[in-house]
Amino acid sequence: MTNSLPDITSEADIRLLVDGFYAKVVDDALLGPIFNDFAHVDWPHHLPVMYDFWSSLLLGTTRYHGRPFPKHLPLPIGADHFQRWLALFEATVDELFAGPKAEEARVRARSIATLFEHRLRERNPLSLI
Repeated sequence: MTNSLPDITSEADIRLLVDGFYAKVVDDALLGPIFNDFAHVDWPHHLPVMYDFWSSLLLGTTRYHGRPFPKHLPLPIGADHFQRWLALFEATVDELFAGPKAEEARVRARSIATLFEHRLRERNPLSLI
């Protein structure tokens, strides 16, 4: 049986991925309160930044110039948050796409989650228990 899902090849695909992922995040019992109640994310501003971020990683564009890690330092997040973030991201990729870029998206998300969790643990060893 062949998979009929497309791979990630365009800006429209990036938007579909990001929008689908954050729709899950907003409704998630663990992550939703962090994004909505603690961080008070301005979604109309945040989503285009995430389009640029993932477009830079997956399509090689150079629109994203931010530093994402420092924004996460004040958040009350731990290992369980990173695991849930990754599970939702991978589920979104799997629902929408298949192919080399989809796999690259999964790999990059795993790397981001691992790096952020490690760096937060270095800064505050008790924060990720």
